Amino acid sequence: MNPDRVLSLLGLASRAQKLVLGENFVLEQLKHYPESIIFMASDSGQNITKKVQDKAKTYNITIVRDYSSEELSHALGKEHRKLVLVTDKGFCMKFMEYLNS
Repeated sequence: MNPDRVLSLLGLASRAQKLVLGENFVLEQLKHYPESIIFMASDSGQNITKKVQDKAKTYNITIVRDYSSEELSHALGKEHRKLVLVTDKGFCMKFMEYLNS
């Protein structure tokens, strides 16, 4: 896995508006995007981690916890981002390709 490629692709997906950002919005939108990918910051709190893991298991969503909130925020060009849902199938396939290599 090449972290630079993943974070660059995350920035591209952000500019293409194919992401949902923020805890409440992500939890609300999970049912509309089954089999997608969530990027959760490695420094996320226990409560949100449990909520997201339970919902993700229900909708067969992959969770990636390899990046800190600082790395995710920098890739997105926004501050204090801990939870990101990728909504586009094409981006999800490319992320899986990068993560599995």
